[in-house]
Amino acid sequence: MKISVLLPYKENYSPTYAGAVSLFINDTIKYSKYKYSTTVYGYTKYKKKFKNKYVNIETKKKLFLSSNKEYVKKFIEIEKKNNSDLIEIHNRPIYLNYLTLKLSKKNYILYFHNDPLSMNGSISVKDRIFLLQNCYRIIFNSNWSKKRFLENMNSDAINSEKLLVIHQSASKNKINIKKKLNIISFVGKLNKSKGYDLFGKAVVKILNKHKNWKAFVAGDEPRDKIDFNHKNLIKLGFIKHKEIINLYKKTSIAVVCSRWEEPFGRTSLEASANGCAVIISNRGGLPETLTNGVILKSLSVKEIYERIEKLIINKKKRSILQNLSYKNFYLTHSFVSRQIDKVRESLIGLSNPFILKKDKKLRILHITNFNERHNGRLFFNTGRRINNGFIRLGHSVLEFSDRDIVSRSKNYKDFSGSKTLNDKLIKTCYHFKPDLLVLGHADMVSMDIIGNLKKEYSNLKISQWFLDPLNSNGPDYEKNKKRILDKIDVIDGNFLTTSPDVLKFLNNTNSHFIPNPCDHSIETLSNYRNNCSNDVFFALSHGVHRGKLKKSTTDDREIFINNLIKKCNNVRFDVYGMNGVQPIWADQYFKIISNSKMGLNLSRGEPIKYYSSDRITQIIGNGLVTLIDEKTLYRHFFNSNEMIFYSNLDDLAENIQKISRDEKLRKFIAKNGKKKYMKFFNSTLVADFIIKKTFDCKIDNSKYIWNKN
Repeated sequence: MKISVLLPYKENYSPTYAGAVSLFINDTIKYSKYKYSTTVYGYTKYKKKFKNKYVNIETKKKLFLSSNKEYVKKFIEIEKKNNSDLIEIHNRPIYLNYLTLKLSKKNYILYFHNDPLSMNGSISVKDRIFLLQNCYRIIFNSNWSKKRFLENMNSDAINSEKLLVIHQSASKNKINIKKKLNIISFVGKLNKSKGYDLFGKAVVKILNKHKNWKAFVAGDEPRDKIDFNHKNLIKLGFIKHKEIINLYKKTSIAVVCSRWEEPFGRTSLEASANGCAVIISNRGGLPETLTNGVILKSLSVKEIYERIEKLIINKKKRSILQNLSYKNFYLTHSFVSRQIDKVRESLIGLSNPFILKKDKKLRILHITNFNERHNGRLFFNTGRRINNGFIRLGHSVLEFSDRDIVSRSKNYKDFSGSKTLNDKLIKTCYHFKPDLLVLGHADMVSMDIIGNLKKEYSNLKISQWFLDPLNSNGPDYEKNKKRILDKIDVIDGNFLTTSPDVLKFLNNTNSHFIPNPCDHSIETLSNYRNNCSNDVFFALSHGVHRGKLKKSTTDDREIFINNLIKKCNNVRFDVYGMNGVQPIWADQYFKIISNSKMGLNLSRGEPIKYYSSDRITQIIGNGLVTLIDEKTLYRHFFNSNEMIFYSNLDDLAENIQKISRDEKLRKFIAKNGKKKYMKFFNSTLVADFIIKKTFDCKIDNSKYIWNKN
């Protein structure tokens, strides 16, 4: 594969004065399997260049033509002769506008190293839609940057497959933590945006008090004259990248206290890779740069001073943080380079096909909302999982999407669409002749029609499954109760995600508990195998069909989550569907959840025996540590090596902080949880249980561990 990498104009691809983009490209190309077929194009006045294959594009200023346009124009002339398979554009989305005019049939990957909403070519929604339409992939250096790109965009118009997060990388050098010196370092531009004014005031106070410590400052800023003086404050000015790494090798405490929303933050990344105890501000993508560190609660001289002093005084804590920072660091050049190469490989179709096996047994008519009208946004739902289970068992399954039928059928003769729906059901049964009719929240299917079908087809069995909360103090209790009881007299099996023995309104002889099923084709992640930059994931919505926040709608869980965040120091939360952050769906959901260690399984209303929303499958099934209220009684199925059970807010916060600090424990619990859930709570077993109970077959309770009858 012939690859052309286009740098931003005047990005110095030189070790003399290299920027973050140049360092990233240089470091990752070294480990790429395509390093010999990759050419970097740029413009710099420095004679010394990085050793990769590089072409310097010389430009001359022209009247009425910007330097950037002239630069891209020259690249286009070269590219027409070069005819590369892939063009990778770094940090200049506006370049794509110029390139597509002359090179429209090329494959493009665009890399964002800064805030997309601050860059020409990606500020407006229209700009970003253009990028999505014309790029094979768009790669962000942090989840924060990706979120910024998606602001105010309609999720229905987004192919989330195109949007990837690949963090920057750093060398993980051999470090002896015991030989670290009493050095506090600050690396970067010496301006207010980087918080140098705050650091300077704080570190001078530190040096006055702790006379055996020194501070080293590397960087410059010609436009912002901020200066501090102390006999133990050594100002290095701008130094080469190699010298910065050598500084970090000796540094005990590194401070990165930016005011501005840093898209990622290379300095904190490199400090972490070299075993420093890192103190960062909670801005932009900075929290994604390190696995273990100290996050400032506020940006103030007092806070920075106190955090530095605590690490100076508490040598044991400092040493633990340094060791964890180094031990858990994973964003190496080789690791990130492999991620980039995988994206490139996908362009030429190097992927393994997934094979399904099918046989025929029963004829099953599955009536539920398959959400065809939502264009795949709600594809990953429980109805689909159960449907997959029926198919894997070898049954012939006909999908009957009641809500889609109703949506298409409304007219002045049939205002609600229900008449058309029930007429279509009758005709479908006539042609298909099902052995089993399975209802899932099919509220608009008439009980009378179901009764008549049962009479007409004497061998027809009918069951229903129901997923919504049934706590008497919870949301929509009376409504949900009515929905269950509507067809209870004509069905052979009633399957609930709440234990029937706590529901007084039910005759439990044909009512059974089923867990929210996971599915091997949907829950495909194994986060316990990965090093994740976020600690806790949580998402809620104000209605799946609406798909976005309602300004007037509030949820008690929002209060709980916000209080939890306040209690968890140095914990990275990734929260959606609240605090102004829109909910996420479909593939975008899975892309985002793939970066978290833990998932909070918090359902609406008070906990009730065995009830959970289908959120639990997305958490535990994808290899995250599952945090669940012990009042759900899931201890009947799982132990503390498979799930984390909490009794209250404080207990939950304590568990989160413990696991966020212990990667080995986190991966152990997450792996065990996924393994057990996938083995005993999978969609094939749940589908088999529904069939066997509906047909009143004998079952093996060692196989269905959730069955207590």
